[in-house]
Amino acid sequence: MSAQAPSAVILIRATSFVPNPATAADNAFQSDAPEGQSAYTTSEKALAEMDALAAALRDVGVRVHVFDDDDHTRPDSVFPNNWMSTHAGGTVAVYPMYASNRRHERRHDVLEMLKSEYRVQAIIDYSGLEPDGVFLEGTGAMVLDHVSRVAYTARSHRADAAVLERFCTDFNYEPMAFDAVDSDGVPVYHTNVIACIGTDVAMIALDMIPDEHRREQVRERLAVTGRTIVELTEDQIREFAGNAVELCGRTPEGKRRYVMAMSARAKRSLRPEQVAAIEESCEIVAVEIPTIELAGGSVRCMIAGVHLDRRPPLEEAELTEAVEAINVDDPITPDGRYVAKEYA
Repeated sequence: MSAQAPSAVILIRATSFVPNPATAADNAFQSDAPEGQSAYTTSEKALAEMDALAAALRDVGVRVHVFDDDDHTRPDSVFPNNWMSTHAGGTVAVYPMYASNRRHERRHDVLEMLKSEYRVQAIIDYSGLEPDGVFLEGTGAMVLDHVSRVAYTARSHRADAAVLERFCTDFNYEPMAFDAVDSDGVPVYHTNVIACIGTDVAMIALDMIPDEHRREQVRERLAVTGRTIVELTEDQIREFAGNAVELCGRTPEGKRRYVMAMSARAKRSLRPEQVAAIEESCEIVAVEIPTIELAGGSVRCMIAGVHLDRRPPLEEAELTEAVEAINVDDPITPDGRYVAKEYA
């Protein structure tokens, strides 16, 4: 398994998808459904797009875990990367969410699946910070370089500096925070709409970082890793070109293959030389998801990568014993670590 590109992902099949009114105020990429289109039609179109993404990833040998969500009060549950992330060594993070109607997207069954099928040593839960009004929305707020251990983060009220520092201390990342705005001066709501880091290539809209000195520091920090840097324009960002993710699949013969998953809209916005630069290290897998993109996120937002070692198959009795072994009566320890928590 690649340190940067996970070979398994989690997708949420949300049967009641609609653009979330609670996030529209600070998400400049969000838009309404076409006039006259019913919520039912919007949801049905989104379901077809989710299924198409799952099929496309399976076709290139990525392991896909799909969870259904029939709760109509969770319009953004299709974006699980905001509430959880997984990390090599067996640790899972659970994050505090800005919009109150997104906080119950956190799911016990997803965490239980990870514990049963992968080697999970601990879960660090930051969601208890929500009453204090501080938030860090996972790998939406942070774009993580898992190789060099850097957390690139555009400052916003969805990415609190104190929580970022705490995450970086807990997970051994270097925080690299910066301001990022569009041409109207509106702050970028999530870092992963302007940047994507793969094993050998990074795509980023450096011109959206207004501080020239900080912009060059970000450029240099990415370049020192030896990655090819593909610079994106603001127009391409509005087409979701930055909202991509590298994954590790398998060929039919079982050989490793690296793929860059993005929307078809994002790929169409790329210039030929940009496509060529990406395809030097990975093949592009592009899927049409225009309905889901109404919510202000694209393919990267839909994918929670699994950076965990897989468990060997266990007999039912062994599995029960293994799960019980990592549960405790009082799951929250003084340093904020725990191994189980019930989510509504």
